[in-house]
Amino acid sequence: MIMRVAIAGAGNVGRSIAQELIENGHQVMLIERQPRMLRPERVPDAQWVLADACELTSLEEADLAGCDVVVAATGDDKANLVVSLLAKTEFAVPRVVARINRAENEWLFTEQWGVDVAVSKPRVMAALVEEAVTVGDLVRLMTFRQGEANLVEITLPPTAPHVGQPLRSVPLPRDAALVAILRGKRVLVPSPDDPIEAGDELIFVCTAEVEDAVRAVVLGPDSVERTRESR
Repeated sequence: MIMRVAIAGAGNVGRSIAQELIENGHQVMLIERQPRMLRPERVPDAQWVLADACELTSLEEADLAGCDVVVAATGDDKANLVVSLLAKTEFAVPRVVARINRAENEWLFTEQWGVDVAVSKPRVMAALVEEAVTVGDLVRLMTFRQGEANLVEITLPPTAPHVGQPLRSVPLPRDAALVAILRGKRVLVPSPDDPIEAGDELIFVCTAEVEDAVRAVVLGPDSVERTRESR
């Protein structure tokens, strides 16, 4: 699924998130209020908008209502909260991801302010943009040990080949381990006799080299090629 993502704040964090999402095939709009920070050459494939993301009229002109996700990624927590609230209440954006700059402000970043997910690390922010709206693909959530292993997530569509079967029947490759199943509001510790269900979020730790093999096993042999074609 290709998403339209608006990112408020085109500093290092905003540009990092934008670049990663663009590489994953999504459409990205960067909104920046400071002219000196407007550097389209840094992320040439993004749409750049010079505007104040805390102003309702600016967001209307940027067509925020047409976005699937808004990321509040400025260096100012107050601004991020205002952007989040406007995105959710005025434009009904389905998913709002907000950056926390100061740990003491974390308690403010809640659903009451329109925030679906609050986080501080850009790499995790980019993954969380995709995670909740991506079904039937592998999403990389986190990298360990200088890139030797990754935490990845796959949300199972009803068409996945092993839906309804116990985990023991899923032939995972070497260097891949299923560490958790998220089912609704529950976190399940996997055991060989547990069946997997459509809508389950499977969390794996694996090396980058076997990610395509994990995708092929869990989603079907043609899923790797489908993913490459969609991107």
